[in-house]
Amino acid sequence: MQPLRTDEVSTMIVTATSEVFGTMLNLPLETEPSRQEPVHPATYDGVVALIGVAGPWTATGRISCSPEFACVMAGALLMSPYSEVDEDVMDAVAEVSNMVIGNVKTLLEERVGPLALSIPAVIYGRSYRTRSAGVMEWTVVPFRCGDQTLEVRFNLMETPRALRGMMRPEYLHV
Repeated sequence: MQPLRTDEVSTMIVTATSEVFGTMLNLPLETEPSRQEPVHPATYDGVVALIGVAGPWTATGRISCSPEFACVMAGALLMSPYSEVDEDVMDAVAEVSNMVIGNVKTLLEERVGPLALSIPAVIYGRSYRTRSAGVMEWTVVPFRCGDQTLEVRFNLMETPRALRGMMRPEYLHV
């Protein structure tokens, strides 16, 4: 199979994110130009959700935003105002990331076959780092909602042949 081009992955991210924010959250998003970014040891402040994808291709999806925008997303999803990041807000960010990355996974499956999705991990804090083992480069798509930014990152690599036998659909619980 031909590798997916980064512009194809970017388009999938834009489609999935716009759909979730338009239909589930009713929050208008403006897409900013996507880019490829190497892994670097930068520190972050805010909320991040990480989700793994496994199958014939392996990926990590990452959604990050400010605490303020996490509260906006939670308020839109749960129809209740939030002024600080709490368990409900972190659960809402996990659910939004699950919907966005899950939609990207569905779009990818049309090209690469069955894939499985992990449970989201949500991190909130200041001056922290995240790392996904084996990731060399991210496809990054930033979005604007008013004065807030949401960033969706995705890496995609073919699963090594030696591991593919363990990633048959009956093991993936797709």
